[in-house]
Amino acid sequence: MLPRILVIAGSDSSGGAGIQADIKTITMLGGYAMTAITALTAQNTCGVQHITITEPDMLSAQIDACVEDIGVDVIKTGMIPDAASLSIVRDTISRLQRPVVFDPVMVASSGATLQQAGLQEALLDMLPLLEVITPNIPEAQTLTGLPISTREGMETAAQALRAKGARAVVLKGGHLPGESVVDLLLTTEGPTWLEQPRIETRHTHGTGCTLASAIATYLGLGHTLEQAVRHAQAYVYQAIADAPGLGEGYGPLHHAHPLHASG
Repeated sequence: MLPRILVIAGSDSSGGAGIQADIKTITMLGGYAMTAITALTAQNTCGVQHITITEPDMLSAQIDACVEDIGVDVIKTGMIPDAASLSIVRDTISRLQRPVVFDPVMVASSGATLQQAGLQEALLDMLPLLEVITPNIPEAQTLTGLPISTREGMETAAQALRAKGARAVVLKGGHLPGESVVDLLLTTEGPTWLEQPRIETRHTHGTGCTLASAIATYLGLGHTLEQAVRHAQAYVYQAIADAPGLGEGYGPLHHAHPLHASG
């Protein structure tokens, strides 16, 4: 049976990130994608123009409709815009007891950061419920309050998240300069560094969403967390390398690249 992945995240009208990127990724990697949309956004490769947050009852109804009929094997989260949405997500995770890949893309409609929106503490309290959290460097800095400018800083921040209850952390290192991009997987077994050559490109819109959805799908397919992260990183790397060159800003990835590779 296809692994059933429930994505709780925001919609990207331009199709490069959010729910749209999640569906493309999960489908391409052999999973079945379901969605509970937390917010509608009007956005493109140049930025976000407008956000409308989903009413709590509607968010809950979307989740319940999927759970009660199709069922869920893995949960992947993305943009969580407010405290009411986060509360629903927490209740869902606690109730279903399924592996959770949590990508902390949390933006208030005002454009406020995670900390300003008052969601940071609530998220930190959720860490023990998650299979893995996948922050980039700015998100990890917000969650831990620690500066990150080196690999050592990445490991210190990841250890801080582990100390707060995270079972595993994938800290994405793309914001650090260098010829390579280095991600860190930190688990109870210690750190694993995953390094790939940097692709000089502006077409990176949706990389975080795509990576987290790929990890969730590979977990649903029965891979270990390290295997899932390695496979997901390889998928994202090729999606960036084959980016179609769309948009005037940070363009989308080529999520369907496996179809072209297979002819």
